[in-house]
Amino acid sequence: MGKLKKLEIKRTEVAIFASGCFWGTQYHFEKKDGVISTRVGFTGGQRTNATYEEVCSGTTGHAEAVKITFDPAIISFEELAKTYFETHDPTQLNRQGPDIGTQYRSEIFYSNSNQKMIAEKLIKILMEKGLDIKTKLSKAVEFWEADKYHQNYYRRKGGTPYCHIYKKKF
Repeated sequence: MGKLKKLEIKRTEVAIFASGCFWGTQYHFEKKDGVISTRVGFTGGQRTNATYEEVCSGTTGHAEAVKITFDPAIISFEELAKTYFETHDPTQLNRQGPDIGTQYRSEIFYSNSNQKMIAEKLIKILMEKGLDIKTKLSKAVEFWEADKYHQNYYRRKGGTPYCHIYKKKF
């Protein structure tokens, strides 16, 4: 009998961030070391399997969001959350730049109590710096993936986000 191979177990986590147009949010996260995948879609609403058109109507309660699968041995949730806060304006309520509506809200959908605690800590730091943070924290619920056209939009089409500009805050 040959040597037994040590099984390598790769642990992953999921983070879901909403910060306006999901194209710009995905643009920043898909470049990060330790991010395994990013998918754009919708979460936080009442309708099952919501479509882009339905969400854009503002009647479903969903937010445009990015679901990130990452390797916490390479990048932490805290690092991702800092990137989240540094690539949008978390002081805007139900909008981001020219995109207006509840579907463009700033919201973190946490997967566990540790993610919630980290998000609360970062919000507190930003508020102590004088920022009036509008970001909501909610327990992660069903995530509905947007169709292929919306996935990796800026990578496929070229260009850069118009309202997701990096600005150091931490």
